[in-house]
Amino acid sequence: MTAGWDFPGPMRLDAPDLIDALREDLEAADFTPDAVEQLIGASAYGQLSREQLAPGRLALARLERPSALSVMTAWWLFAQPQTPAALAEAFPSLGLEGLAELGFLERDPLEAAPPSSSSESSAAERLRPAVDLRPHAGDDIGSIWIASDLGTHQLGRALDHDFVLGVGQASLTLAQAVIRRPAERALDLGTGCGIQLFHLLPHCDRVTATDLSVRALNFTAFNLLLNAETLRVFDDAGRPRAELLEGSLLEPVAGREFDLIVSNPPFVITPRQAAPAEDAPLPAGPAEEPRYTYRDGGMAGDRLVESLVRELPAALAPGGVAQMLGNWEIGADEPWDARPRTWVRPGTDAWLIQREEVDTLSYALTWLTDASQSWSPDELDEALARYEADFASRGVESVGFGMVLLRRPESPEAAWPHGSVFEEITHPIEQPVGPHLAAALSRRERLAASGAAASSLHLEAAEDVTEERHQRPGAEHPGVILARQGAGLRRTALLSS
Repeated sequence: MTAGWDFPGPMRLDAPDLIDALREDLEAADFTPDAVEQLIGASAYGQLSREQLAPGRLALARLERPSALSVMTAWWLFAQPQTPAALAEAFPSLGLEGLAELGFLERDPLEAAPPSSSSESSAAERLRPAVDLRPHAGDDIGSIWIASDLGTHQLGRALDHDFVLGVGQASLTLAQAVIRRPAERALDLGTGCGIQLFHLLPHCDRVTATDLSVRALNFTAFNLLLNAETLRVFDDAGRPRAELLEGSLLEPVAGREFDLIVSNPPFVITPRQAAPAEDAPLPAGPAEEPRYTYRDGGMAGDRLVESLVRELPAALAPGGVAQMLGNWEIGADEPWDARPRTWVRPGTDAWLIQREEVDTLSYALTWLTDASQSWSPDELDEALARYEADFASRGVESVGFGMVLLRRPESPEAAWPHGSVFEEITHPIEQPVGPHLAAALSRRERLAASGAAASSLHLEAAEDVTEERHQRPGAEHPGVILARQGAGLRRTALLSS
């Protein structure tokens, strides 16, 4: 079966026999999240998400004998060069030639192993991985494998500007929040390596995935082919259920409507041609920071998120829902939702949850160090000054991060009766939170359909809500009464006044 995907990049897409052989070797080695965690230990495995590789490397070094699983784990997850013999033994079906043909072998000159008293040769060849491949699992998709570019913790250097991110924490946050109702047509806007697409396929008939990066679409196509059977990428007639389109934001799907839209867009705020203030000129240097396609949308400030909040509802079918992550700028002495409220167009139901707020300095330092770019002290000073001038030009003092849910009502009468919701929830919430959001959405839809006035409603506390009372020693009555939600968003409401 073929899907007609022809996106140039590091991965070969026209070699089904080689992809089948790779899948056979991965299955034989049991290259799954559970097996890797058991191999290196839960603690070392947990540190992988923090890009801390030393605990896992120590665990691998303590193994008495290598296995196909340990070689794959060391090679991909920890980017440790391996001997040709070790790789050949770990990939008996694919072999070294197959690894090279598919795009997994680094084609730079081979490294030599460091001298070792226990080694007969101090110059044994070592092969490096050219890209990353790691297992990923979910209750909805089972266990799959996802190829992407190697990260800074594996490369030991700054990222390339066309870097394709694997499964990051933001990706997992969005995947856990998506409402998994059956849908006929879904859109993954800015698919990257394809992670949201993979989680959409189990409950959507057809999924369209778009990205401005051809390299990202190449990885997505490869991942679909590698996991074709598990994800049911092809229907019974052999037609692909996933459509891949190149282009910016909604341009590739202009005029089309979807039942569900999911997006982890490149929302990072980066200075764009910031004009220096008269009393605080910018130091000499580039007018803007380097653009990384996986995180930077190329628009000033939070304009990209604003544009999506405004435009996504028009791409929804009646009753459709869009969910995304985003940043928004917060000015001095204004509530966090002052700007986002102005983005929601009439006729749209919106639910925005701010999960975090950071000052502009912390925000700038986070993203200046994200790509492991080497900064001299002078260069870092200049970069921070550009950020400072950029935020100051718009009166920004902090940046918020959170989740956005947008709904297109089936009719004006079906709009949420109490309007859009803007709330700040910075404490830990239940994961996955998607089922809770789905239940809350259903309740709002039923309320809108009933046409009942708030004064006529009979309210009942949910089963997970408990009451908490606080009083001073010896006091006859409590001074504070709280209602706590044990599941979902785990809100706390003050009942006393």
